[in-house]
Amino acid sequence: MLILGFMGSPSVKGKCSRLLQKALDGARAGGAAVKQYDLVSFDIRHCKGCGACFKTRPELAIGPCPLKDDMAAILEEYDRADGYVYASPVYDGYVTSIMKKFLERKIALTYKSPEEQGKVPSPRRPVGFRKKVSYIVTGDAADEYQEIMGDPCFVAMDWHHMLEQVESLDRLYVGSAECISAEEFARREALAFELGGRLVEEIKAVAEADSAS
Repeated sequence: MLILGFMGSPSVKGKCSRLLQKALDGARAGGAAVKQYDLVSFDIRHCKGCGACFKTRPELAIGPCPLKDDMAAILEEYDRADGYVYASPVYDGYVTSIMKKFLERKIALTYKSPEEQGKVPSPRRPVGFRKKVSYIVTGDAADEYQEIMGDPCFVAMDWHHMLEQVESLDRLYVGSAECISAEEFARREALAFELGGRLVEEIKAVAEADSAS
């Protein structure tokens, strides 16, 4: 089992990254192989909106993109993975531009035929929601502001997984991230660790059910 973590913060050693690492530690403890992508460290260019990736070559698992950067290789490993953890701080009430750019380019995992204009695209390789994903969002505003700070970020990330038929599980919002006490942050790290472990257990349960059927 392979679990990939995608970190949308420009600070690769900040609290958001530490929480993602804890989640991946939890997944590893559950028996999964893990890998973290610090997206800021990769060459991911802005989508040009040409539509080639989701309007052509339906026989491919990943739609073709004219941009030559790191995204194709990332998506190849993404396609092979069993589950994911996404982490992003809140920037201006939304995910970071780093994460948003990555999300936009993932549309290459879907396809829409000319006859389906006016509809949302479908997954190129339907997985029937057997793959799973969980989310971590950090914000400067306290936990009580999750509805207006964290939830828009969760929705942004979850929309793409709905199209890909990836089931979302946990959503962890960590508020007051800039002034959180060491004791409280340790408690949130423990929650992130549990999030990673639960992700693996849910994927295992699906595999066991498939084997039994």
